[in-house]
Amino acid sequence: MAVVRARIEDCPVILASATPSLESFVNAQGGRYTHLQLKARHGVAELPEVKLIDLRHERDALDVEHKGQWLSPPLRTALEKALGAGEQAMLFLNRRGYAPLTLCEACGHKFTCPHCSAWLVEHKYKRRLACHQCGYELPMPTECPECHESGTLIPCGPGVERVAEEFAAFFPKARYSIASSDILHGPAETQAAIRAFGRREIDVLIGTQIIAKGHHFPQLTLVGVIDADLGGSDGDLRARERTFQLLHQVSGRAGRAKKPGLVLLQTRNPDDAVMQALAKGDRDGFYAQERGFREATQAPPFGRLAALVIIGYDGDCVRDIAKQLGRAAPSARDVKVWGPTPAFYALLRGQTRERLLVQAARGVDVQAYLKAWLALVKVPTSVRVTVDVDPVSFF
Repeated sequence: MAVVRARIEDCPVILASATPSLESFVNAQGGRYTHLQLKARHGVAELPEVKLIDLRHERDALDVEHKGQWLSPPLRTALEKALGAGEQAMLFLNRRGYAPLTLCEACGHKFTCPHCSAWLVEHKYKRRLACHQCGYELPMPTECPECHESGTLIPCGPGVERVAEEFAAFFPKARYSIASSDILHGPAETQAAIRAFGRREIDVLIGTQIIAKGHHFPQLTLVGVIDADLGGSDGDLRARERTFQLLHQVSGRAGRAKKPGLVLLQTRNPDDAVMQALAKGDRDGFYAQERGFREATQAPPFGRLAALVIIGYDGDCVRDIAKQLGRAAPSARDVKVWGPTPAFYALLRGQTRERLLVQAARGVDVQAYLKAWLALVKVPTSVRVTVDVDPVSFF
């Protein structure tokens, strides 16, 4: 909208980012945008060194008793060194709560939300299981609702609370704080935690994406990313781009003053293009590769997309309308229609969700095509059809 407004007012607009969208990157390369590059950090600060920790090898080296640990030995060693030197560190995991899934090891029952196709996330401090999509909660159960065995419920995977618990066990004297929207309620509490870290009242900040960008901490020399692969395969065309942007941004918190910075990315896919680009500091190379993928498939910015999501409480009716829309899709040059298929969250807040995706060439009037298409099917009032032209999310 800033670009549109600038065009209307005939004035310049500056898009400033270390990780621009691929669309902006292509516009800059093609001369549509003027590309101004900052070659170095401000003052004496240098970009941090980025290293990959191959979790496959680290897990193999651990004995059975320590298999459930999330801080690898190299990361613990780096933390010990930074804290011993009186420096600060940040541990990043873009997952709230204690564990993303709770299951019964006796019968395999998984705790899921009754209103959404999502797992219930354990929040250990609150002793509750919660759905992060609709807000449904229930007290932490003491037995499995399926087999009624007690003592068989186990947390699977880490959230920031679990990382903090493990960190406290390894470094009992270190001062730490958790920064996530579950712990910090509102901008005031978030800013209070950030200021406390800036005043060095906290040694290690453990948090989600709210700590990833926009902060300057002169004594922060170490950033550890617990699960760098998280979010890299979300099933949408921008998943890799968003993963690169987020990890590049959180990496940029380290070494912003005189002291050099170190970033350790824990990954099970060290050969992945995103991981290699981060380790080599090759942003432009990653964007060039991503551009090639998009261009070959005529995906944005080299093509157009539009999403139709059919939503309603009557699942059979929703699926029927989705099928009708799929059959009624007009044939048109340079237009493909995919689906219908269940949306990423096939059930959300009690409503069934089906999705169709339109892929078109750049020159196609997508809005006109959609208008003509939707006029062919009578949609009952109990069903809602949402249209998203040029979608940025595929949930």
